[in-house]
Amino acid sequence: MRRILFTTETPRHREEQGIKKSNKLKGHARSQYCPSLKPRMSLCLCASVVLFLAGCASKPDPNTLVMVIESSPTNLDPRVGVDAQSERIDTLLFDSLVHRDDHFNLQPWLADSWEIPNVQTYIFHLHHGVRFHNGQPLTARDVKWTFDSLLGDKIRSAKTSTYAPVDRIDAPDDYTVVFHLKEPFAPMLWNLSDGAIGIVPYGSGDDFNRQPIGSGPFRFVRAQMDKEVVIERNPEYWATPAKLERVEFKVIPDATTRALELRKRSADIALNSLVADTVVALERDRELTVTKSDGTIYAYLAMNLRDPILKDVRVRHAIAYAINVEPIIHYLWRDQARPAYSVLPPQHWAYDTDVAKYPHDPARARQILDDAGYPATNGIRFHLTMKTSTDESTRLLAAVLQQQLREAGIALDIRTFEFATFFADVTKGAYQIHSLRWVGGSNLDPDIFEHVFDSASFAPKRANRTFYSNPRVDELIREARGTVDQQKRKTIYDEVQRILAEDLPYINLWYLDNVLVHTNRVRGIELSPSGNYDFLRTAELAH
Repeated sequence: MRRILFTTETPRHREEQGIKKSNKLKGHARSQYCPSLKPRMSLCLCASVVLFLAGCASKPDPNTLVMVIESSPTNLDPRVGVDAQSERIDTLLFDSLVHRDDHFNLQPWLADSWEIPNVQTYIFHLHHGVRFHNGQPLTARDVKWTFDSLLGDKIRSAKTSTYAPVDRIDAPDDYTVVFHLKEPFAPMLWNLSDGAIGIVPYGSGDDFNRQPIGSGPFRFVRAQMDKEVVIERNPEYWATPAKLERVEFKVIPDATTRALELRKRSADIALNSLVADTVVALERDRELTVTKSDGTIYAYLAMNLRDPILKDVRVRHAIAYAINVEPIIHYLWRDQARPAYSVLPPQHWAYDTDVAKYPHDPARARQILDDAGYPATNGIRFHLTMKTSTDESTRLLAAVLQQQLREAGIALDIRTFEFATFFADVTKGAYQIHSLRWVGGSNLDPDIFEHVFDSASFAPKRANRTFYSNPRVDELIREARGTVDQQKRKTIYDEVQRILAEDLPYINLWYLDNVLVHTNRVRGIELSPSGNYDFLRTAELAH
């Protein structure tokens, strides 16, 4: 069964490339890690000058918060949109049955409570008094329709397969909904949470995205592709109402232009959409505030285990010891990231800290390769190829890794392609090494292990693009899917993470921080670890 994992990338929207835009190395560090980039040092200085010579500030609308985003949502029907912008804006327009907290536990929302009398039956008791933006009451009939329209092919959606384990849905009264599953499926609750899907009114068809009607804290006003999305406060919201009267999401694909909008005060907020050097420059502006928090976007290095060299776990261990993540985080990301030790983020209830780690140790890497039968000839043991896209930052990361692996006697060749070609090769498994990121909530459900590492999930149909296969991991994944006891699931996923840390189909790189830049007229911001737009529920504008 194929699950939908929400991510952002170009083309819209899958996994995201290694580094978002070009973040340059500084001073001596550039010379040490990537000498070929010395002539480009002036680019950052020029960008800073442009930033601080931006035009005069414009007077902002006192009742509208303007947030700059990189791309338009593709579809604001929560049953259909799978890109990150659709998901994040949908959580403001629509309510879900359950809500994810900061540790990704599931809490009551539209459902005041639920029962699981057996692993194939979920009974939800709905909150009374909830109304859609058109005044219509939200009842069990709407919940049933939301999922029946997916499962009955009344609309076309990539999310349909996510709910394939559902056999049928009953609505015995206005405030009770019963999901009957075909088989045990522990991720079911997660797939009913905010970000996964919201509840739509009964009868909503395939044109619903033109004028979406939800029950959330904001209601839809208008949208124009590649220009804007405008939403306004829902004064009749059943939970705590929003304080902002109106939010405009202004679509600006270029990162430098997004920064200039903030400098000119024609925009109020940018979240995780500015390059690291620009953030450092904007911190000097007294009229702007930079807020950072631990995020969940996960970057990794993937290795093709069908390759005759990389299938040797000793080689993968040596590569891990040869890589020095700390200077990359410091110079490329300007310390706006943390080292990663699992696909799951540290905030997650299923995260395990007791896994194998690989501190930078080139001597140990060389010794492992010597013992594995890979002697060095003229300093080179073997060649590996890393495929990247044409994005400058991704090529810069590859160049840094090329320098670091050389210390272990590994010659890393870099092959650069347009993104469509690069990603097509990755999805086919036509590569030795590549780097991407899991973003937008994709790595917040531990069932990602099934999607990425299960033997039944091999590319190109699924996301196991390393072709990793371990019968014990497969067994543990099945066991975790078959129990709804969270503590049992955590014990199982702890073992999965320990095995993966030893087998290393992925080398964990870092989790990116959430970085929000906003004008000082914005108050009351509370960032979520997942980097969604929930902070707009509590934010307000100073007048």
